[in-house]
Amino acid sequence: MSDEINYKNNPLHGLGLKELLTQIVDHYGFEILYAYLNINCFKTNPSIESSVKFLKKTDWAREKVELFYLYKFKNLPRVSSEQFALSPRDRIIPEGQTPREPAELSLEDAERMREKQAKKAAEHGKTKSYRSSKPGGYSSKQENARDKQERWKPERKSSDASARSSDNDDDPWAKWKK
Repeated sequence: MSDEINYKNNPLHGLGLKELLTQIVDHYGFEILYAYLNINCFKTNPSIESSVKFLKKTDWAREKVELFYLYKFKNLPRVSSEQFALSPRDRIIPEGQTPREPAELSLEDAERMREKQAKKAAEHGKTKSYRSSKPGGYSSKQENARDKQERWKPERKSSDASARSSDNDDDPWAKWKK
């Protein structure tokens, strides 16, 4: 038996990204794709060409679209645990499984799915919010910037301050000019 993998059992074998995207968009449209995948190229000025350009550059987004194609559009059953870790293009579909009719998707279902995911993420402490629970409502970026400003303030020694003249206090290089 050959060690070569038979990729012909994968619906993605020989299918280009543009053709894949065209099939999905013709069936579902960009609005449903954005609702389910949450990829901005399907919301802001969507077109096949711009989406293909983005997906070719972005591996995570391309894999997300390929998974959508396999398990929503081709409506294949879930994969085995061995195949789960592989990228969608490397997966092998068992011989008995064939693609079925595309799943019926709606915007309401997408909203329910997002709410369910948000609830699950909150239970595990993984929220997508960058706001801190600290009073004042600083985001982590604002807190970091504020901490850096406080950390880099020049320190002044009070014992030498009375001996120096007032113009020396303004010039940090005054003691080196002597």
